[in-house]
Amino acid sequence: MADFRNFPNRATPAGAQSGAAIDAGLRAYMLKVYNLMALGLVITGLAAYLAFSFAFQDGQLTAFGAAIYTSPLKWVVILAPLGMVFFLSFRINSMSVQAAQTTFWVYAALVGLSLSSLFLIYTGQSVVQTFFVTAAAFGSLSLYGYTTKRDLTAMGSFLMMGLFGLIIASVVNIFLASSAMQFAISAIGVLVFAGLTAYDTQKIKEMYFEGDDVAVAGRKAIMGALTLYLDFINLFMFLLQFMGNRKG
Repeated sequence: MADFRNFPNRATPAGAQSGAAIDAGLRAYMLKVYNLMALGLVITGLAAYLAFSFAFQDGQLTAFGAAIYTSPLKWVVILAPLGMVFFLSFRINSMSVQAAQTTFWVYAALVGLSLSSLFLIYTGQSVVQTFFVTAAAFGSLSLYGYTTKRDLTAMGSFLMMGLFGLIIASVVNIFLASSAMQFAISAIGVLVFAGLTAYDTQKIKEMYFEGDDVAVAGRKAIMGALTLYLDFINLFMFLLQFMGNRKG
């Protein structure tokens, strides 16, 4: 009598079994990256909303609002996320997964505190609308980066040069205060971070290695989430300059 109990395993080539295991592991890894990134965005959104709620009441700034928006403390609020992201990037390999994840949550909350000032400039409705447009665009671009067979390395190198040019132009425009230059910076910023979303997704996917232990895989997922989080936030900020309706 034929024994069919292990037929699926016997009938599947070893290479195919290995490939299926890698695919399953890759999907779990990427799902963790997206979940961490999404939770980071939720924390940022809540922090921004709560900070603004405490900072602006009855049509005017509270003492808390004056402190974080108009006093010298505003520079701490602006620069703290930058310091935190550098700290996480340089120290993550020496941190436990739990510590790295906690640092990411703290960073996301600090970004929310910094971005809460957007509600002073733009209407809440336009901020929410821009967020959903960004989410749709980001999802499509990230899906392309994940599924495409095309190597995006060359495009990534070009985009990184564009990013450095964008930073320099933004610094120069602080002194020039040119509206035309700001429009150009915003347009280029949207294109750069749209491309980086696809490129970074492919790079994060290629970082997956089935032989990684739990700690290494966890750190990779956190750094991947941080990278995509930054792409999303920057894409949102540049789109907001086009789509946001300013108050008054």
